[in-house]
Amino acid sequence: MEPRLDFYKANPPVIKAMLALEERIGKSDLEKSLTDLVRLRASQINGCAFCVDMHSADARKGGETDRRLAAVVVWRETPFFTERERAALEWTEALTLISHNHAPDHVWEAVKPHFSEAELVDLTLVISAINAWNRFAIGFRKLPT
Repeated sequence: MEPRLDFYKANPPVIKAMLALEERIGKSDLEKSLTDLVRLRASQINGCAFCVDMHSADARKGGETDRRLAAVVVWRETPFFTERERAALEWTEALTLISHNHAPDHVWEAVKPHFSEAELVDLTLVISAINAWNRFAIGFRKLPT
């Protein structure tokens, strides 16, 4: 597989806008470890090899264990994640697969107790941003290096 286009060079103002989202995410009260898990799970669902590779590496650098990273894809069947992380992963799946389920009420009710209203907005921004990055990387075939 060959890259189609270097989207960073092709349109820097778009990337600047995306990086502004990332800057805001970095200022949120969400734990970096949680945002790493969310980014990894959305990227797994979307099949984004570049982002799976990058966010796994970022999580490892942040102290995440290989065992938990390997289990993100099967988080429901493992005891390795906190209730807050489980709620975030379920919200991630619901929003990433929004055309399939339209963010069902039971998922909303499950995530609400674990996050403040501001954190729910931040979490939704993280999920939205990684889904956008996945579409850039997949569409233009950005490859892991």
